[in-house]
Amino acid sequence: MTAVATTKLSPRGQIVIPESVRLRLGLEVGDQFVVYADEGVVILKSLSVPSFQAFGALLGDARKKAKKAGVKKIDVDLAIKRAKRKNEGHS
Repeated sequence: MTAVATTKLSPRGQIVIPESVRLRLGLEVGDQFVVYADEGVVILKSLSVPSFQAFGALLGDARKKAKKAGVKKIDVDLAIKRAKRKNEGHS
C-alpha cells in the first residue's frame, strides 16, 4: 500500500513529511534523504546505513567485480592518491 498525503513549503524552504507517511516508512528524527528534482517533480529517497552483514556482501561483490575487470590493489592505491591530490588543490 502506498502512503499519499499533501504538505506545504514553509517560508524557510522546509517541508513536513506527514505523520502517516513517517509512520508507514518508519522515518525518524535525523534520517537523511537524497533529493532529486526534475521538471516539477521532487523525489525524496531515504538513506540508511547498511548493516555490517550487508556491507560485507557489498564489499565482497565489489571485490569480485574488480578482480574480473583486472583491477589490482596498486590501481586502487594510485587512484586514491590522485583523488587526494586533486582534492587538496580545491580546499
